[in-house]
Amino acid sequence: MSEIVAADIGGTHARFAIAEIDGGRVTALGEPVTLRTADHASLQTAWEHFAGTLGRPLPRAAGIAIASPVTGEVIKFTNNPWIIRPALIDAQLGLDDHTLVNDFGAVGHAVAQLGPDHFRHLCGPDTPFAENGITSIVGPGTGLGVAHVLRRDGRYFVSETEGGHIDFAPLDTIEDAILARLRTRYRRVSAERIVSGPGLPEIHAALAALEGRAVAEMDDKSLWTLALQGGDSLATAALDRFCLSLGAVAGDIALAQGASGVVIAGGLGLRIADRLTQSGFAQRFTAKGRFEALMAAMPVKLVTYPQPGLYGAAAAYAAAKG
Repeated sequence: MSEIVAADIGGTHARFAIAEIDGGRVTALGEPVTLRTADHASLQTAWEHFAGTLGRPLPRAAGIAIASPVTGEVIKFTNNPWIIRPALIDAQLGLDDHTLVNDFGAVGHAVAQLGPDHFRHLCGPDTPFAENGITSIVGPGTGLGVAHVLRRDGRYFVSETEGGHIDFAPLDTIEDAILARLRTRYRRVSAERIVSGPGLPEIHAALAALEGRAVAEMDDKSLWTLALQGGDSLATAALDRFCLSLGAVAGDIALAQGASGVVIAGGLGLRIADRLTQSGFAQRFTAKGRFEALMAAMPVKLVTYPQPGLYGAAAAYAAAKG
């Protein structure tokens, strides 16, 4: 058994913890420390802050997940001014060894290694994921993350994708209206435009226009709070439509990836868990014509582990080095 640093670096927050690994798997994850990226000049200074809170030298190995594609000599974040140069990570952070993975790839590693008690059944048969086969992972958050885990002969392989950028496919006249409104501003409308945190205001505005209502503009966070409280009929309708679209997109991803099971992850998953089971999510997931029976036989679960990206960063290191 050995210790490593696990780090999950996003646009707004950087999370750190000490993880214990053994035999290619995570055996324990310590209490996370969450820092605002805006309060620190770089990954190195945030790393030093975490070391100061720990009160002892950090392990000299790390699994690091970042909210950016892991390509090129210089990595720039979309919503974070930090710059990471992969070739300098060991020297800057005092490491002998590390792995660097995309944040949703890290979620894939978490899904592969977490036990069944960290998943909540949503629809389909309440059975474990197949020991040999593909599990699709769909994660609505700031964007729409998509990955899959291939399990084969006791091993697993994670592939993160850009599946959130497939075209949005409307399935009724209301979604036709949502798409038409978005097309006035975007040449191409991806699934992520609707099935993500910023997608709820887009849906809300389209529904208001459909009814000829004038509604006050509000930020994403305020609208999500209003919708989840259930006191505003239009916000509630927008959330119901979001759940429908998530079901449809998750089903499309599962078909495209040849999945035998699906996991819903991402920052919004836990917030809308109860709404998903009460909405038309399951019906939209299975409504795939000739493949409806195939879709109905897939277990669909929600990952409930509070820090899947942080756990997954450690799991990615363990899998690579174990």
